[in-house]
Amino acid sequence: MAENSGSIEKVLLAAQFIEDNANEVLHLDVLAKEVGISAFYLQRKFKEVLGTSPKQFQNSLRIQRLKASLKSGDDISGAIYDAGFGSTSRVYEQVNKNLGMTPSSYKEGGKNEQIAYALRETSFGHMIMAATGRGVCFVHFAESFTTLIHALHQEFPHAELSTTPEDMQLNLDSWIIALEAHLVDNKPKPNIPLHIHGTAFQLRVWKFLNSIEDGNIVSYKDVAVGIEAPKAYRAAATACAANNIAVLIPCHRVLRGDGKLGGYRWGLDRKKQLLATEQKQHA
Repeated sequence: MAENSGSIEKVLLAAQFIEDNANEVLHLDVLAKEVGISAFYLQRKFKEVLGTSPKQFQNSLRIQRLKASLKSGDDISGAIYDAGFGSTSRVYEQVNKNLGMTPSSYKEGGKNEQIAYALRETSFGHMIMAATGRGVCFVHFAESFTTLIHALHQEFPHAELSTTPEDMQLNLDSWIIALEAHLVDNKPKPNIPLHIHGTAFQLRVWKFLNSIEDGNIVSYKDVAVGIEAPKAYRAAATACAANNIAVLIPCHRVLRGDGKLGGYRWGLDRKKQLLATEQKQHA
């Protein structure tokens, strides 16, 4: 177990180094030396833990930088070079590739489960969206992609993670685009299937959260009353905090009884930004 934990830590260190130097040429032997393991072992464990090779992971990060540059209005050729691509060849065919896999079943820690994930830079920060064959099971925000992948791995430690486009069946990238368009451009809320897992009480809370209309806010006590457990407002707050599907299960719309923001696992500034955006759109 200790060896496995150490291997995961080495892989995550390598992933962070790639993210920090995504626009550089990174040879596998240099990367392996950086984290103190052999190139062969790093290649094998990286694929095993993150579902992608170091080279594919770096390429994915470059694509995200390219998308962000293009979105901000940069010149197309300049954006390609800024993202770390040496030329325009093969860029366009990769930008539009979809990600996804079909699972067999969902068990403890994602055991025997295949989960596809996609990374994207959004107006609300770095985002990861992951899905089983039944729907989205994980949406998180963070300040780096490596942090997001680490969180996904912690939540589903026994799942088989993948970004392999050849096994594509779910269009995660388009779902992320649709979600951001809904939040930023007031587009219709995307009909994204969810694969939710929790206790019976948590499921009641999350179902109620999805009944809160865009632009509205409620208190934790309102949530408790809404699920017909008026004294369980503290437990309702805990269930909100346990939500693993940001925005699509809108726990950001729940405030404290005194009107203060309360908590938000993805940061109070982000919660404030989400609420301000929604309320502006529905003013």
